[in-house]
Amino acid sequence: MPARNTVQRQVIADALRALANHPTADEVYEAVHAEHPSVGRATVYRTLGRLADEGVIGRVRINNGADRFDHQTFAHYHVRCVCCGRVDDVMVPVLDEHVERMAERASGYRVCGHTVQFDGVCPACQATEKNDEASTAQASA
Repeated sequence: MPARNTVQRQVIADALRALANHPTADEVYEAVHAEHPSVGRATVYRTLGRLADEGVIGRVRINNGADRFDHQTFAHYHVRCVCCGRVDDVMVPVLDEHVERMAERASGYRVCGHTVQFDGVCPACQATEKNDEASTAQASA
């Protein structure tokens, strides 16, 4: 049975699209709550989970971190900044079914999908690191 398109469901989906930055459930809740104080945290969490399960939105499982949600549902990968935790899309070719079949043969598992998470340092944190290095160099000179 398809889920009803409730007002809360639409408000939560709209907030996710407006944020467009792979927010956590808490960040979506804060955005929704600011405009619609009657929508509770549990409703936001439950609705995000349902929308992800239905494929309406994406769930980005972050290693050692809170799940993030993505308004983009096409197949793509993500990169996470190891300094600030920012998550962005990475537009590189997605591994095809041939690679998944190779993984099945190598592991004995029946593979039903895959995810790839790149870890790195985002441009903003790189700039901060360079500024910190420059400040340290000037202070020691």
